[in-house]
Amino acid sequence: MLLREVIGNVFRRLRRERGITLRELAERAQVSVPYLSEIERGRKEPSSEILAAICRALDLELTDLLTEVQFDLATAVRATLPIRLQTTSIRVQQSQPRTISSSPTASYGALALVA
Repeated sequence: MLLREVIGNVFRRLRRERGITLRELAERAQVSVPYLSEIERGRKEPSSEILAAICRALDLELTDLLTEVQFDLATAVRATLPIRLQTTSIRVQQSQPRTISSSPTASYGALALVA
C-alpha cells in the first residue's frame, strides 16, 4: 500500500465523517475538485502545501492527519502478515485415567496440549 493511498483514504474518511462534500472541501482548501478527487483516490501525491490546505479545510492539525495515517498503515501491515503457528513444540499427551467419585468403576481420560 502506498503512502498517498493511505493519505487519500484518511482524507476521504474524515471528510465524510464531517458531512462535507468533495466540492465543499475543494472550495475550502482552494484546490480543484478533480485534483482533490485524485488525492482521495490515492492517484496524486499532494505537496506539503496542499496537505496543509486540506487539513485546514477539515479543521485538522497536520499531526492528527499523520497519526491517522500511521494507524491505518499499521493496521494494513498487520492485516497482510501471515499467521504462522509453530506446531513443532506442541504435542498431545493423554493424561492418566481418573476415577469419578460418585461411581468407583467409572473413569475417563483427557487430552492435554503440552507446549
